[in-house]
Amino acid sequence: MIEIIDLTKNYGLITGVKDLNFRVEKGEILGFLGPNGAGKSTTMNIITGFIPSTSGTVKVCGYDILENQMEVKKRIGYLPERPPLYFDMVVKDFLYFISELKLVDKKKRKSQINDIMELVKITNVKDRMVKNLSKGYKQRVGLAQSLIGNPEVLVLDEPTVGLDPQQIIEIRRLIKALSKEHTIILSSHILPEVSAVCDRVVIINEGKIAAIDTPENLSKGFGKSTKFTIRIAGPQKSIVNLLKEVYGIRYVEPHPSNEKDICDYIIETEKDIDVRRPVFFELAKVGYPILELKSLDMSLEDIFLRIVTEEKEVG
Repeated sequence: MIEIIDLTKNYGLITGVKDLNFRVEKGEILGFLGPNGAGKSTTMNIITGFIPSTSGTVKVCGYDILENQMEVKKRIGYLPERPPLYFDMVVKDFLYFISELKLVDKKKRKSQINDIMELVKITNVKDRMVKNLSKGYKQRVGLAQSLIGNPEVLVLDEPTVGLDPQQIIEIRRLIKALSKEHTIILSSHILPEVSAVCDRVVIINEGKIAAIDTPENLSKGFGKSTKFTIRIAGPQKSIVNLLKEVYGIRYVEPHPSNEKDICDYIIETEKDIDVRRPVFFELAKVGYPILELKSLDMSLEDIFLRIVTEEKEVG
């Protein structure tokens, strides 16, 4: 659906992005992450045809952005971080205006706009001036304009920025629903949002791809150790000493609960050593029952910070 090959963009002597290579499959939600100045906006602006690349290839639905720019733009809906809204227009008039710009068939405009307003839940404000809308509704109108023309690809830059928690949840649900009909590139600084919504993640740093995989695989691949939490009934001091003696356990951190003689323990182990069975047998020997055991995978935020920090140290 989207193919990026050896993409490079230079601004004079400054390199915005260098030799980027990745694909986005049909129906996929791809998270696009990176610190400020990493090259995210440059990449999205090239994909959407706002700026040309210095070298490399971008194909959308099989069309090269340089050779078939109009065909590519027909197939992309773009929501920048600051939605491109005309504040002195009524919502429905604004969407009709965008529909005209995108050359949507006149016979289809009314029904398409009504369907989109219903989808993003702005029908109740269609007769209001854009400038009088709340931040959440303005963001929804921005998303609505990106859907005009039924593009196959959506590029969403910080779609939930400035929204309250309930609005964020609603927009996340909408993005997941949109992936049934659209391929989506989602840029966000809210890393839990990316983990919750995206199928795969590209992390870009200093203009280059630092990592690309599913959130789950990134968590496994970048972790230098394994963590889990285990709830055990029994005397805390004895259990801590027992756990520390199990081969492969690096440290044990107790967290007393409100229940008598029951404590949660955070355990970190060597990455490739499974300690679950030996822990079970050692506790069974002394009659301390395991009440709960949960894995604590490395979060996307941890991975992101590690990548950025390690590359700075190497640089």
